[in-house]
Amino acid sequence: MTNLQAIILAAGAGTRMKSDLPKVLHPICGRPMIAYALDLVGAAGVKQPIVVLGHGAEEVKAVLPKEVRVAIQSKPAGTGDAVLAAKKFLSSTGHTLILYADTPLLRRTTVQRMIESHSKHSATATLLAAHLADPTGYGRIQRDEHGKVIGIVEEAEANAAQKAIREINIGPMVCKTPALLEALATVQPAAKTKELYLTHLISFLAHQEGTKLQVERAQEISEAMGINSRLELSRAISIIRQRIVDAHLRGSAITIEDPNTTYIDQGVTIGHDTLIRACTVIETGATIGKRCVIGPFAHIRTGVTVGDDTKVGNFVELVRTKVGNRVRIGHVSYLGDAQLDDDVNIGAGTITANYDGKEKHETHIGKGAFIGSDTVLIAPVKVGAGGVTGAGSVLPKGQDVPAKGVVVGVPARALNGSSKAEADGHANGANASPAARVRKPASQRKATASAARRSGSRAKVAAAKSAKRK
Repeated sequence: MTNLQAIILAAGAGTRMKSDLPKVLHPICGRPMIAYALDLVGAAGVKQPIVVLGHGAEEVKAVLPKEVRVAIQSKPAGTGDAVLAAKKFLSSTGHTLILYADTPLLRRTTVQRMIESHSKHSATATLLAAHLADPTGYGRIQRDEHGKVIGIVEEAEANAAQKAIREINIGPMVCKTPALLEALATVQPAAKTKELYLTHLISFLAHQEGTKLQVERAQEISEAMGINSRLELSRAISIIRQRIVDAHLRGSAITIEDPNTTYIDQGVTIGHDTLIRACTVIETGATIGKRCVIGPFAHIRTGVTVGDDTKVGNFVELVRTKVGNRVRIGHVSYLGDAQLDDDVNIGAGTITANYDGKEKHETHIGKGAFIGSDTVLIAPVKVGAGGVTGAGSVLPKGQDVPAKGVVVGVPARALNGSSKAEADGHANGANASPAARVRKPASQRKATASAARRSGSRAKVAAAKSAKRK
């Protein structure tokens, strides 16, 4: 449809959310609630939507794209009044799509069908409706004996017969802009509440000569759900999470072992033939390669990239980390602000200590490096290609491990002249306990050497006396 404008209503206070955060900023699967409405108008081809704000306007403005035009509803006076606040940005021709920022379950395909139906039937206005077994809380669509829409009655104003109507108005609509502007200029606020509602505009248009009102049905009942409480928010998150999982299973050729315990945010990319195991959380913006195994109980946070043929196993958390191909991170490790090149092995219990209390620092682990179990790498620090750290080692910041170097102990020191077998033993913790790998103080080393010399002298004297007796 050409010359389509869009208004997103986001001015409500959301008092039933009982939150200091504006309702439309509450996150759903990694994105603020209002982002879902912005996606819908973008998919409809509207490049400069109008967003009407009220409560928490400055906070909401901070997350809006720069192309959005913001109108302010100075005080809550109904949905019609909110549209009136956007009037200064509206062209007087074409059509206007009106959406609500608190209906994140609305599908793109549903909005597209509504727009297409509006255009096909040359409608004055096209409403989005649903049939509910329990329509409590929604405005009811009124029809005459011929099935023609004659208005919408809000539940608070409905009589018993009207409350029995099960066809409800969800709220989104498309309207010819001239008709919308005329209704806004004509319709008066409700006598009881002093508020101007969009539903009143529809009732006005229904009685104008030549008006044609069209109704489009939502694909799913869930699309009718508005978010007004934490309970409804929780239900919406659950539905959207399932949609995300279903989309990955349909389109990415991956296996999700247990969809009920797998949490994947919006904006995650997963390569084909990857296995996502139970109780895994993957946050928005993460990218996972092909033929990987992730989980169980893994946490892949925003900004992480994982290469192909990589394993991220039990109770591993990755934060702002880039992981190469064929990397193994098997068990109980935390890697933050790290870069792991190809073929790295991370032993169980490895930690990158990336935060010094003021700033985050990076750790770089080179190709083919072997990080022993329970290693702590205090950033900033680097382990060169093929480098090895012994089990239980603590690598201080700035004390880099050279390519093919081996370090052990607390603090970690170079292990010179070691054979490959000895290096592997230190890395796996097989040759000695962590205490035995710690370098002893100089005084203790001297005392040990002195004791050894005395023991040797006594052995020589005993041998001489034995020779004389013989």
